[in-house]
Amino acid sequence: MSDKIIDQISFKGRLKRLIWNITWVFVFKFTPFFLYEWRNSVLRLWGAKIGKKVHIYPSVKIWAPWNLEMEDNSCLGHNVNCYSVDKIFIAKNAVISQEVFLCSASHDIYDVNFKLVAKPIQIKSNVWIAASAFIGPGVIVGEGAVIGAAAVVFKNIPPWRVVIGNPARIIKKRKLKKISMN
Repeated sequence: MSDKIIDQISFKGRLKRLIWNITWVFVFKFTPFFLYEWRNSVLRLWGAKIGKKVHIYPSVKIWAPWNLEMEDNSCLGHNVNCYSVDKIFIAKNAVISQEVFLCSASHDIYDVNFKLVAKPIQIKSNVWIAASAFIGPGVIVGEGAVIGAAAVVFKNIPPWRVVIGNPARIIKKRKLKKISMN
């Protein structure tokens, strides 16, 4: 087992998460949706690295805020679940829509004790992850990619691709439209 996992399941690690969960319920979860900076400040106090103009909705569940990093103008929508046993990195201008599950840990199915295995998740700049998608441990979502609604992603996604389905498959390249100034 890695040191990170041992720390998370130790008595000290469990106590820290218990106190975080109490904080989440009483200081985070029931805040009005528009108090983004309040929630960002609470997360910073718990070790999260949060950029400017980050929108995190009050219903977002974060397992370990000290393993979360979000750059400027990124967003976690309603009911996003960040199972952040390992690091979850969300780059600038990335939008994680409602009900998305970012899962940085699983269990080793070949181990009789189902040992916990954690790997970081990276969401690059200008990504949109649509409603109810699942992003698995160790996945890197490349810059500008779009993950379709309810897609299940267990492999890295190249930049500027659109993926859908379970398991997720690339359906096309994402090309931005030029804006006319007429």
